[in-house]
Amino acid sequence: MAYKPLRLIPDDTKIAFMRLSRFGFFVSGLLCAASILLFIFVGLNVGVDFKGGTVITIRTEQPANIDELRGKIGELGLGAAELQEFGSPNDVQIRIGTQEGGDAAQQAAVEKIKAALGSGIEYRSVEVVGPKVSGELAQQGIIAVVLSIFCVLIYIWFRFEWQFSFGAVLSLLHDVLLTIGLFCVLGLEFNLSSIAAILTIVGYSLNDTVVVFDRIREFMRKYKTMFLADLIDFSINSVLPRTLLTSVTTLLALLALYIFGGEVIKGFTFTMIWGVLVGTYSSIFIASPVLILLGSVRENQAVAEAKAAAAARP
Repeated sequence: MAYKPLRLIPDDTKIAFMRLSRFGFFVSGLLCAASILLFIFVGLNVGVDFKGGTVITIRTEQPANIDELRGKIGELGLGAAELQEFGSPNDVQIRIGTQEGGDAAQQAAVEKIKAALGSGIEYRSVEVVGPKVSGELAQQGIIAVVLSIFCVLIYIWFRFEWQFSFGAVLSLLHDVLLTIGLFCVLGLEFNLSSIAAILTIVGYSLNDTVVVFDRIREFMRKYKTMFLADLIDFSINSVLPRTLLTSVTTLLALLALYIFGGEVIKGFTFTMIWGVLVGTYSSIFIASPVLILLGSVRENQAVAEAKAAAAARP
C-alpha cells in the first residue's frame, strides 16, 4: 500500500501575495506604530531581572489565601509587594522592590518574609537581583538584540544583495516591534527569558526569510524575462508547503510546552508561539515585497530590454 506524503496545501498554488502585500504593509505599519506608542506611553512590565528586587516562590499546604499573605507582608514595611498565583492554587509568587542598603538589605527582607509567614510554607525559589546588576542586564539585553540584527544585515548583504539585506532587517524589526507591543498590551512580564525568546524569534524569522530569498534568487537566474512581482509570487508559492509545514510542526511543539511545561517556561513559549506566527507572516508579506520597492525599476527595465531584444531578432 502506497502512502501519500503529508501536505497542508497543494504544491501548485498560485496565490498573488504581492497584491495582498499592499494591505499587509498598511496593517503592519499601523501595528508597528501602535507598538512604539505603547512602549513610550504604557511601557513594559519589566521583571526583577531589569528593575531589581526579590522574587520568592512558595507552596502552601492548603490553597493559598492571597489577601492574608499580602496583609502579613504589608506589615513588614518593605514597600509595595506583588502577590499572584503561580500555577496551582497552592503556589504563590511574591515580589518586592529593591531595598535600600544593598544586597544585605535584600537578604534581610527575605528573612523577614519567612519569619512573618511562619511554618507550613515550602520555599521553592528565592531570586534576588540588585539595582546595579539589573541595570547591566538591561543594557546587555538591548545590545544582544541590536547586535543580532546588525549581524543579520551583514550576513544577508554578503550572501545576496543589499536589497535582500534591507528586506530581511525590516522584517526582523517588524517582528521585534510587534512582540514588544504584545508585551505592552497584555502586561506580560518582560525579563531575560523574554530577551532569549526575541533572539530565538529573530533566528526563526531569518531562517524563513532566507528560504524564500534563496528561491527568489534561483528563479531570477532561471526566468530572466519574468516581471519581479510575478517571480516573487512564483517563488513564495513554490516554498509555501515547506514553510507552512515547518511552522505548524514548530507550533505543535510549542503548544505542548505551553500547556504541559509549567509556569516557569510559559512566558517563553507564549512569546515563541507569537514569534512563529509573525515570523512566517513577515517573511512573505514584509521581506519579499521590499525587493519590489527597492529593485522594481532595475528589474523591470531588464525585463523590458530582454523582451525588446527578443522581438528584434529575425
